[in-house]
Amino acid sequence: MTKGGTRPGTTFVGIPFRWLGPGVVMLLVGAYGIFWYLARPENEPLTGYIGQLFGGESVLLYSIALVLVSTLPLVEPVFGGIDHAAIWHRRAAITATILLLPHIELAANPEATSLGKTLAVVAICGLAALVVWAILPRWRTMLPAPIRRLVVAVLQSKPVQVAGRLVGGYERWRGFHRLTGLFLAAGFLHGLLDASAFDAVPGLRWSYVAIGGTGLAFYAYRELLARRFLPHHDYQVAGVRPVAADLVEVALRPLGRPLTFKPGQFAMVYLETADGWQRHPFSISGPAPEGGISITVKALGDHTTKLPDVVQPGMPAVVGGPYGRFDRHRGTAHQVWIAGGVGITPFLSWLRALDREPDAELQEEVHFFVTSAGRSPFADEILAVARNHPRLTVHLVDTAADGRLTPESVLASVDSEPARLSVFMGGPDAMLRQFRKAFQAAGVRRANIHREYFQWR
Repeated sequence: MTKGGTRPGTTFVGIPFRWLGPGVVMLLVGAYGIFWYLARPENEPLTGYIGQLFGGESVLLYSIALVLVSTLPLVEPVFGGIDHAAIWHRRAAITATILLLPHIELAANPEATSLGKTLAVVAICGLAALVVWAILPRWRTMLPAPIRRLVVAVLQSKPVQVAGRLVGGYERWRGFHRLTGLFLAAGFLHGLLDASAFDAVPGLRWSYVAIGGTGLAFYAYRELLARRFLPHHDYQVAGVRPVAADLVEVALRPLGRPLTFKPGQFAMVYLETADGWQRHPFSISGPAPEGGISITVKALGDHTTKLPDVVQPGMPAVVGGPYGRFDRHRGTAHQVWIAGGVGITPFLSWLRALDREPDAELQEEVHFFVTSAGRSPFADEILAVARNHPRLTVHLVDTAADGRLTPESVLASVDSEPARLSVFMGGPDAMLRQFRKAFQAAGVRRANIHREYFQWR
């Protein structure tokens, strides 16, 4: 391990693996735009050609988005985890939808076919609805405070709440989200039928076919074949233990071959509840007896809110994965762990793995900050583990009594230069964005700041 750097195996020619994927995405988008610029036919009107370029880039980004949610093993390492790949999937899809606006305005073709026009309307309406529905749960982070209060008042009105019950919910959104490839197929065929530049430059047509065809092939794989190749493990609910008012720990017992996972990873858990089968990604909070696993669930919305009422011991479960690359071994010799709320889950997995192995010894100097409203329900367990590992220093922050944890107070408590630190964080998105920005300004290397995304779906 290099001083102040990352451990071997976490970089490729000096570039962190989790940056390779985003770099490739931006390179593809830029290279495709340059190709269109160089291939422009002489008699093609500039305005219409630019509009067609935006349409081609939109198809490219949607195809990339479909590749990123294909669950292929290659995707995870180059993005630093499937949760990070999911974030870039959303970014690619939102950018692709934005590019459709200038495409609609500029790429008018007087010789467009009626079928092509119909396909364009289907594609645009469907893809726009998907993007709007995907960002609705995150609207609070996108609006200024005065407008946010107005929107809250509107959302609390009875008509809006009734409409929300009709269209809201994770499972309903997920079902509609599976139509993404069909909407892309409609837009892809529209381009083949109506793009005038394709007739003049066959290279543009065939590159477009390769790009759109790749995205649709990955879509077909995910919908028709992925379940045959991805490992799934049969489990049974062994226990449901309330930990706090809004926090529940569910223990799962294997019925066959158990899931093999690394501490800090998460799994896709299918639970048969009193309301039917429910699917959600959950961080694994640690091993359980007899090869079992435990997951910690916070009542954030949808079915997680009523999980204690609808999940009972003995109910079946299916666990897929594991996923994620949130691994303390990728850090430097001096580490800071920060857990806010349910973001404590992967850290519990790390600590419980240490506790279950009597000969295991924490090699790094770690300062672990646990922040919660009131004393953390896991405080006693964390302190018990810390007593056996002198290199682990625990800071319990009760926001009701001590105030909010700040990046400045974290750095002041750590006896190490920021450039030598690795920071691992889990918790609310707004908090982690603030901490990331402050740590980078203080001198912590960007490559040494790691976080887990709980907001993806």
